[in-house]
Amino acid sequence: MDELARFGVSLPAELLKAFDAYLERKHYANRSEAIRDLIRQKLVEEEWKESEEEVAGVITYLYDHHKRELTDKLLDLQHDFYDRIITTQHLHVDHERCLEIVLVKGRANEIKNLADKIQSLKGVLHVNLALTTLGKNIPA
Repeated sequence: MDELARFGVSLPAELLKAFDAYLERKHYANRSEAIRDLIRQKLVEEEWKESEEEVAGVITYLYDHHKRELTDKLLDLQHDFYDRIITTQHLHVDHERCLEIVLVKGRANEIKNLADKIQSLKGVLHVNLALTTLGKNIPA
């Protein structure tokens, strides 16, 4: 592990109170670890702004499988992005709705493009995109 550096932070009392409540809800042992996680998260977000960076993630979407031709369109999209899709998991939520979980890896802009295309289809009820860095530029 790298040597730790200490620094001081000045915050308004109400902000610190809200932060401490956040720490408790998230089960952090101390403020330092939470601050490290927040800094890492911001560094990851900054990395994604460079859309050529490679990321991994999960696209989760809920859709009405009775919508005409929707399943075919979703499958066509998966085939269009076959080299970025690692695996998929399909769940029958009920008689009308299905949930698809798609594990992806590729350039951030390509993955976001796939999620946007899925979301634009009529009959897709909800889409969630969760991305993570591959860690190449993030210090431990």
